[in-house]
Amino acid sequence: MVTESVLQARHLGKTYHTGAIAFEALKNINLNLNKGAFAALVGPSGSGKSTLLNICGLIDDCDQGELLFDGEDLTQASQQNLTNIRRQKLGFIFQGFNLVPVMSIADNIEYPLFLADMPVKQRKKQVAEMIERVGLEDLSHRLPDQISGGQKQRVAIARALVKKPHLVIADEPTANLDTATATSVIDLMHGMCQEFNATFIIATHDDRMSSRCDTEIRLLDGALI
Repeated sequence: MVTESVLQARHLGKTYHTGAIAFEALKNINLNLNKGAFAALVGPSGSGKSTLLNICGLIDDCDQGELLFDGEDLTQASQQNLTNIRRQKLGFIFQGFNLVPVMSIADNIEYPLFLADMPVKQRKKQVAEMIERVGLEDLSHRLPDQISGGQKQRVAIARALVKKPHLVIADEPTANLDTATATSVIDLMHGMCQEFNATFIIATHDDRMSSRCDTEIRLLDGALI
């Protein structure tokens, strides 16, 4: 069976400059994530996890090496091309949820589809299906401050998956959740990875999360170990 690669980094490097001081945040990163991978990105604070997530999420660029997405080298891609890929093929799940406080649960989930210029009828259909999938049918008209932390993370997961992305970037998705809630969120993410055959890369300090992942990417001082 042929395995399809979604994300590849080849000799990736990133250096930040502050005046005359240079800080090498990432050094010679080589990784390959196949379609459907559920990967944990682990390492102590300051190891480069956030930098690598930002590059994989096309939020930041590298200054050494190559980044390939769906086989396309994005190293010299235009900002418009990167924006289009983010809107159409990437989903994001954040530690702090990052929900729009004045928008309902349904509207928060629909927002990425609006940005992707999906027709209204199709948007509503996919949002309704996703709300049912994450078990929030009775809460769809509530605002984010009217639901619990675990429910907010379910909304964030639904928002990330509603456009059926190729890659989901998750930053400490269980950090603010109690054990029971974290377990249910992990089960939901793992199940949706398999259901949608999406690739997940998850920065985490949570052993409950990393133990469920089929791939572990370990960083220390900006290098893979």
